[in-house]
Amino acid sequence: MAFTPAQIIVLATPVFLGLIALEAWVAWRRQRHLYDWSDAMSSIGLGMLSQVVGLFTRFFNIGIYAWVADRWALGSWDAGSPWVWLLGLIAYDFCYYWLHRAGHRVALLWAAHGVHHQSEHYNLSTALRQTGSNFLLGWLFYLPLAVAGLPVEVFAGVALIDLLYQFWVHTEQIGKLGWFDRWFCSPSNHRVHHAVNPRYLDKNYGGILVVWDRLFGSFQEEDEPCVYGTVKPLRSWDPLWANVVGYGECLRSLRRIGLWRALLAPPGWEPGGGLPQVDLSRPRFAPLLSTSRQLAAGTLFFLALFATLGLLWWAGAMPFAMLSGAGAGVVGLLWLSGRLAQ
Repeated sequence: MAFTPAQIIVLATPVFLGLIALEAWVAWRRQRHLYDWSDAMSSIGLGMLSQVVGLFTRFFNIGIYAWVADRWALGSWDAGSPWVWLLGLIAYDFCYYWLHRAGHRVALLWAAHGVHHQSEHYNLSTALRQTGSNFLLGWLFYLPLAVAGLPVEVFAGVALIDLLYQFWVHTEQIGKLGWFDRWFCSPSNHRVHHAVNPRYLDKNYGGILVVWDRLFGSFQEEDEPCVYGTVKPLRSWDPLWANVVGYGECLRSLRRIGLWRALLAPPGWEPGGGLPQVDLSRPRFAPLLSTSRQLAAGTLFFLALFATLGLLWWAGAMPFAMLSGAGAGVVGLLWLSGRLAQ
């Protein structure tokens, strides 16, 4: 039986949640405050939202790639060859590096990617915190693979492998790994990437391989404690606001610096500006809630979780109207849960 990418995510979800629980238990045994559960629900909820959005944007993620490959591929690769899959994964990771780098250096792309960095905690739930709008421009960076003739099924497969690999590196419970850190994206390397320490900003973009960072001058060793989040903190658990705040920043910049600079300059850029100033001692966003409010937010969150898993599993058999209604229901539950948690 062949599973769709959405169904593979459903099958992987118990593994993700089990590992999150294990990490939280290990941190508790080590007497480390690793998780804030409102933050974790926010991150997981944003991952659920991105998967629901993905059901309606498959044309951008796969359809455009297939269309370009069908018309302009310079050759064809054997999808049954292990070497094609290996080379395809390396090539995909190379393209991902440049998308990821552009996602930090171009304001319009940061408006999408910044969602992943909004958490002020760093744990396995942070890995699931994904944007709902990467489909708008992210596909552009993979078109060279379509022109090179990488088969659509290989492209979709290696994209999923690259995504799943990055789950485990979002942890503070694994230290440095010696030779592995020199070649691969590892927990130590990726902690640097998520930090707002001035020396760590915009470093270590690699998805599976950190070799790209070493080759193109964006590598930074972890050598001081990391402070996580974004330069301008989100301070909200509202998943809809999390997804649009970056685009709002672009719009607010239009009058000051003009259209093209507002969209294409680095995020937060100002004429004559240097590195953004970050208060590394700033308190984390952690509003105090009553027990009843926590229970209400948690109940809605788990309803949204089970609804999302069902939606992803049966999406292929649903008429569009039913799919749209169910998707809107999930988004509504996530929004209510986030609002109640703050």
